[in-house]
Amino acid sequence: MDLAEKLEILADSAKYDVACTSSGVDRPGRHGALGSSAAAGICHAFTADGRCVSLLKVLYSNVCSYDCSYCVNRRSNDRPRATFTPRELAELTIGFYRRNYIEGLFLSSAVLGTPDRTMELMIEALRILREEYHFNGYIHAKTIPGADPMLVEKIGRLADRLSVNIELPSETSLTTLAPDKKKTAILRPMGQIAVQSAQSKKEMVLYRGAQPFAPAGQSTQMIIGATPETDRHIMDLTEGLYRKYSLKRVFYSAYLPVVEDRRLPALHTAPPLLREHRLYQADWLLRYYHFSARELLTEDEPNFDPYLDPKCTWAVRHPEFFPVEVNTASRAELLRVPGIGPKSALRIVEARRVQSLGMAELKRIGVVLKRAQYFITCKGKAAARGSRAEIAGALLDPKAFSVGMQQLSLDDFVPKALPDAAPAVQRLEAHGMAADVAARTVRQEALQCLTKRM
Repeated sequence: MDLAEKLEILADSAKYDVACTSSGVDRPGRHGALGSSAAAGICHAFTADGRCVSLLKVLYSNVCSYDCSYCVNRRSNDRPRATFTPRELAELTIGFYRRNYIEGLFLSSAVLGTPDRTMELMIEALRILREEYHFNGYIHAKTIPGADPMLVEKIGRLADRLSVNIELPSETSLTTLAPDKKKTAILRPMGQIAVQSAQSKKEMVLYRGAQPFAPAGQSTQMIIGATPETDRHIMDLTEGLYRKYSLKRVFYSAYLPVVEDRRLPALHTAPPLLREHRLYQADWLLRYYHFSARELLTEDEPNFDPYLDPKCTWAVRHPEFFPVEVNTASRAELLRVPGIGPKSALRIVEARRVQSLGMAELKRIGVVLKRAQYFITCKGKAAARGSRAEIAGALLDPKAFSVGMQQLSLDDFVPKALPDAAPAVQRLEAHGMAADVAARTVRQEALQCLTKRM
């Protein structure tokens, strides 16, 4: 098998891993080295068809000794297999960099034999890049659960960001679908990375020659929709991971059925893209808006509303908190208002030091007045008044009713529900209703339900 065939197989095998970011490292180029890293981040990946992108996203090997039911690379699945050698991967990365295809590397792997053996091969590839080719660009490496702590430390000295995929939201699901993986084997390297990363930051301040350890921190990924856990369970887990392990990001991957298994959704099941979107929105609220997981979801409502974003859902549940006076409210209170984000909240706090703010000033600041106007007062006066139906219409998320056009021929177009539209829209379309009619029908029902709740 030549290198191009290996690349095609292993780049395709890596496409299901969404935990691919590079923010957090700002390392300028230096004499005698190749590349640099920008803190602004790199969020793209190389595809096997030769397009110019930013990260080479690839597996070291897709030959796996594990048999995880949800994974396309599982041992029992019949698919083409390939494995790089350390030097092949290093030379491939440098070759792409010199052609200006990429700025960095995202490296993961199936478990080739044992976790330790897999990590040793990945470390050797990164060593060649860093020490022989003097590659100074960004590297994100996946840590294989169950590997020796010494290997985790070695790869942390070579990579900018590490990640350990938690895979499934509960130990029960992990035991059922991935019997070769253990919760403790996943959490142990997470804890080690958190401790060593914090220690490394202190050493970098004290000692000039200190070597950084995973300076961009760590992240993880969990698969959504393959198992029956609620959104509340997932957000509780996410909040715990951020607090205990100081993760930079938790990524959510909507399960795409790729293998036939009675314990998993059927192959024709659409991936829950809208649910994934709601989880990312809630994750943002945890990290930047100072919400807690238990504020966003309750025992009575353990899953996010498909028609409202999580912040609007919270606002509808807590009418006693509103209206908020923009000229006196704290930044924390402003962040609870639909339509006001972290940047606009900070701008409001700064601007009101020199003047009283009205609707015109809020618009210039960047507040989304379509939503915010019903939850605020300016100088003691209500910014806007509307009926419950008008307010409900402003709060509904258009993404839940998104419809595009499918071209059947040069002059024949039909509406089609987009993949991340609400499940109800997709079900009606599957039963023969036109997509645009289905979207209007579901929106009208959602509007009536929300109006009654308010």
